[in-house]
Amino acid sequence: MKKIVIGIFVFHSLLSYAQKDEKTIVLSDITEKVKRYYIDKEAYKKVDSSFQSDLKKGVFNKLNKNNFAALLGKKLRSDIKDYHFSFRYLENYSPEKVVDEKEKEKLHDFHNSLENFGFESVQRLEGNIGYINYKGFASSNSSAATLAAAMNFVANTNALIIDLRENQGGDNEMLLLFCSYFFDKKTDLYTTYFRHEDKTVMNSTQPDVLGAKYLYKKIYILTSKSTFSAAEALAYFLQQNKLAEVIGEKTPGAANPVDHFVIQNQYLLLVPTGKVSSVIDHKNWEHIGVIPDQKVKAQDALKTAQITILKNILATETKTELSPSEIKKLIHKLEG
Repeated sequence: MKKIVIGIFVFHSLLSYAQKDEKTIVLSDITEKVKRYYIDKEAYKKVDSSFQSDLKKGVFNKLNKNNFAALLGKKLRSDIKDYHFSFRYLENYSPEKVVDEKEKEKLHDFHNSLENFGFESVQRLEGNIGYINYKGFASSNSSAATLAAAMNFVANTNALIIDLRENQGGDNEMLLLFCSYFFDKKTDLYTTYFRHEDKTVMNSTQPDVLGAKYLYKKIYILTSKSTFSAAEALAYFLQQNKLAEVIGEKTPGAANPVDHFVIQNQYLLLVPTGKVSSVIDHKNWEHIGVIPDQKVKAQDALKTAQITILKNILATETKTELSPSEIKKLIHKLEG
């Protein structure tokens, strides 16, 4: 009986040691990826110091893989103060088999199509105001036709509202394509510098698009504390180029683009590997966020934009389907 008890104790001790050793390897791999790829070449020192301190304290000892990953993701974001860092456990993951790239692209497009490539709704509001509720930047190749349809729908409106309050970002090429609808010609917007490659890439709008461009009209972008990454970029660059007014809440401030890494065939690590710099002032919104022109609570942003547009319609005597008295009543209703 004693031998059995001792055997069980030894087994659990060895298992515990193996788990600790596995976590140490994972921490080492994360630190190496941050050192090699993160835009700030010194940031890995903070990561390594924090990890070593927690290892000595036994912070990770009793955590399962999901909780271990969640804690590490939180630590990376807080230690380096970059919201683009992410780390999660890949349950039942196995290294991908060689798959035809076209088949992978078709599958990805299919999943995005189930959410209409991020376009939640497109409407014409009273006063001939266009409204696009956009929740995510899917790949530009798959989204181009839907974007064109949305822009064609709002082409004849007097002003446009783009609602990004629930948009978490996504594809950089789609960001550039969306921006292209508001510039009359090809325009350089920003550079992206990748430290690990010592390479700088220029990001520009396209001179031609599938749908109708929306030029020389008022544009209003709605933001919230959840507006993130590429969604922040759309607001930032249109605001900076004096093409749009931002209404809502200050955004989180996540400008650095990421690369994906699989750690020990069990975890997915997202590391910000590039630094975006505006062509206009060589700055970005990292750590700062996009600052609204009109700061209001997210839930009030839409009606604030509508009121702003309607008052401008009255002031400029712009023709709509509503008479001036009807517009005044609508403003009173929205304010009430």
